[in-house]
Amino acid sequence: MLLTPAARPVVQSLGASRIREVANAGIGLTGVLPFWFGEPDQVTPTFIRDAAKSALDAGDTFYTHNFGIPPLREAIAGYVSALHRPVDAGRIAVTSAGVSALMLLSQLIVNPGDRVVAVTPLWPNLVEIPKILGAEVVTVPLRFGQTWELDVQQLLDTLTPGTRAVFINSPNNPTGWVITREQQEVILAHCRRHGIWILADDVYERLVYDNTDVAPGTRSCAPSFLDLADKDDRVVSANSFSKSWLMTGWRLGWLVAPEPLMADLGKLIEYNTSCAPGFVQRAGIVAVERGDEIIAHTVARYQAARDFLYARLNAMSGITTPKPKGAMYLFFRVDGERDTLALCKRLVVDAKLGLAPGSAFGPEGEGYVRWCFAGSLERLEEGCRRLEQYLQAR
Repeated sequence: MLLTPAARPVVQSLGASRIREVANAGIGLTGVLPFWFGEPDQVTPTFIRDAAKSALDAGDTFYTHNFGIPPLREAIAGYVSALHRPVDAGRIAVTSAGVSALMLLSQLIVNPGDRVVAVTPLWPNLVEIPKILGAEVVTVPLRFGQTWELDVQQLLDTLTPGTRAVFINSPNNPTGWVITREQQEVILAHCRRHGIWILADDVYERLVYDNTDVAPGTRSCAPSFLDLADKDDRVVSANSFSKSWLMTGWRLGWLVAPEPLMADLGKLIEYNTSCAPGFVQRAGIVAVERGDEIIAHTVARYQAARDFLYARLNAMSGITTPKPKGAMYLFFRVDGERDTLALCKRLVVDAKLGLAPGSAFGPEGEGYVRWCFAGSLERLEEGCRRLEQYLQAR
């Protein structure tokens, strides 16, 4: 008797992306305004694209080192060291996208049966990846109020002895929550005592707003565990070129890991992707070395967009939204909605408006909707008009 072909049970039990489900509902519809993905509406700057073109014209189409080409690793090390504590290039691993970095660090640290804690609501990949590896995921929800906030004591109580790792994404997707330095100090001390790994998703670290602690002429950046961690601490940071340098489609990221992990990390990179494309890495070098002006422009543009959208949404009846401190999203509550997937599907068809359902970010996100504000004020205003009109008709 032939058995029906099937994936592993743990893979079958994974939740499919509800953001993608809403986007698929909009395929083929004309006039939809898409704010569902975490993606800017501007193309990658010309000087970055030109670097990749030049590398291609020079024949850079061959395999590279598992950890990335030395000039890019050195450039990233210099960049990270300027933002945080000094980091040697030997602790940098270039990856084929930030999501690949997150998968690699999970494969490096998490065993089947391990207990892993995640601060939620959270981009679903960070919750589902440990499950793919057979781990148990326990969540600690942020609290909804004037801003999204973390109950640190609740997190510490959940980080019991024997917990393998904690996933912390700050600035957070979808809420825009930003962890404080004081919170990091308490969490790091607790994890040191109990041997718990801190797996930090720092992809949005440059997208912070109202940052009054930054001296003139210095780079604005969210608090990072890399500011506090010693070189042998159980801290791994994942990052990406996607958000800060408008490079979502390039699929280029990096990891900062303790030196004793690097040999084993190299094995995992070989067995996953082998290496990132050389011509893409050449674009990464110029992004790191010349991209500060792009980041400054992006942060100023997004802050104006955040302020505009925050004011418009809070003026609508039935909507409550905290003001995000970072990232590129507003995560707002719609009164009376208990099925945001159905709501967002209706918005696509009836209002030609594409938003992401809060349930895509875990049960804690149900009742909320995510709006990516990485777009022009004109498009945001039109989106608000459509949402307002839909809610009034409802």
